[in-house]
Amino acid sequence: MTLGEREIIIIGTAHISKESAELVRRVIETQGADGVCIELDEQRYRALAEPQHFEGLDLREVLRNRQLATLALQLVLSAYQRALGLKLGVRPGAEFLEAANAATACGIPLHLCDRDVHVTLRRAAQALGFWKKLLLFSTLIASLFERPKLDEDALRQLRQSDVLSNLLSELGRTFPGIKRVLIDERDTFLAEQIRRAPGARLIAVVGAGHVPGLVEKLQSAEAPPELEALLETPPPSPRLRLFGWAIPALIIAGLVAIGLRQGLDVAGQNLLFWILANGVPAALGTALALGHPLTVIAAFAAAPLTSLTPVIGVGYVTGFLQAWLVPPRVREFRSAPEDLRRLSGLWRNRLLRLLLVFVLSTLGSLLGTALGGATIWGNALAG
Repeated sequence: MTLGEREIIIIGTAHISKESAELVRRVIETQGADGVCIELDEQRYRALAEPQHFEGLDLREVLRNRQLATLALQLVLSAYQRALGLKLGVRPGAEFLEAANAATACGIPLHLCDRDVHVTLRRAAQALGFWKKLLLFSTLIASLFERPKLDEDALRQLRQSDVLSNLLSELGRTFPGIKRVLIDERDTFLAEQIRRAPGARLIAVVGAGHVPGLVEKLQSAEAPPELEALLETPPPSPRLRLFGWAIPALIIAGLVAIGLRQGLDVAGQNLLFWILANGVPAALGTALALGHPLTVIAAFAAAPLTSLTPVIGVGYVTGFLQAWLVPPRVREFRSAPEDLRRLSGLWRNRLLRLLLVFVLSTLGSLLGTALGGATIWGNALAG
C-alpha cells in the first residue's frame, strides 16, 4: 500500500508457521527497504532472541509492582502458543525473529512497533472485573489441558492462520474489553508506530489478524492518536475504589453495632469468627498449593487484616514470602510454559507453585470475607 510518497509492504503472518518465516525472509532479502517494522515490543523481542532472559526475572520487582496476575497470564498465553507450535514443529513467533535476523543481515534498520506487553496486559486486566478475570483465566487454563486430535487438514489450517489473533478474537466475543485492548488498541498503536518510522519504503511484519485493522488505521484521514494515552494504565474507577473500602467499613460497622447492642463479649466472639473465617480458608488454600509452612502461617495471620483494606491482598503477602523461602530455580523459569500444561507441573515447578499460592490464598480469603461478613451482619441485625 502507499501513503503519499511512501510505500509500505505489509506481510500478514501466522505466528506458528514455517511458511510465514520463510516468506518473511524472502521478501526482506529480495524487495529491499529503508526499514523493517515488526509486531514486537522490547520484552517479547528479547524473549525470542534471548530465550534465557526470562531466567533473570526479578520476582521481588514483580511482587512489588503487583504484577503476579500479569505474569500468570503471560505464562498461560506462552504455554498455549508453545503447545500449538510443538504440534506444527515450529517455534512460536519464529517469523518475527526471522524478520529481525534478515533485516540485520541486510543492513536494514529494525523497528519494534508493538506496545509494551506489560502495559497491554495491565490495561486488559483493568478492562475486566474480578469475576471476569477469574473466568478468563479459568478458560485459558482449561484450554491447556485439552488434547484435541489434529488431522492433516486441521494442521494445514493452523499453519495458514494467525492462531494467537484467532484465540484473542474468540475471547473478544465473550470479553469485549479484551478485544478492545489486545487487538483494536494495538492496531492503532502499530499503525502510528509504522507511520512514524523513517524511510520511503518499509516492510511491516504483523500477525494476519492485525492486517485489516492496521490497513484501516494507516489509511484513515483522522488525526494521529496520542500514543501516550495508550501507554497509560487507567486508575481504578471511583466506584470500584469506593466498593473496595465499603466492605471493610461494613465489617467494622457490623462489629461496632454488635458491641453497642449486645456487649463487648459478643463483639469479641464475632471478631474471633472473622479471624477464623478469613485465616483458615486462606491457610488451607496456601497449604493446598504446597506453600512453605511459614507461608501457610502467614496466610492465616494476614488474611483477616488484608481483607479489611483494599491496598494489598493476602496473595501478595503469601507470594512474597513464598518467593523468599522457596525461590524458583533458574531452569524452572525456562520450563514454566511447558510445566503449566501438566497438572503435576503446577506443584513441581516452584515458579508455578508460587503463582498457585497467590491464587489459592486469595480465593480462600475472598471466601472467608463473604462468609465472615454475612455472619457478622446477620448477627448485628438479629440483635
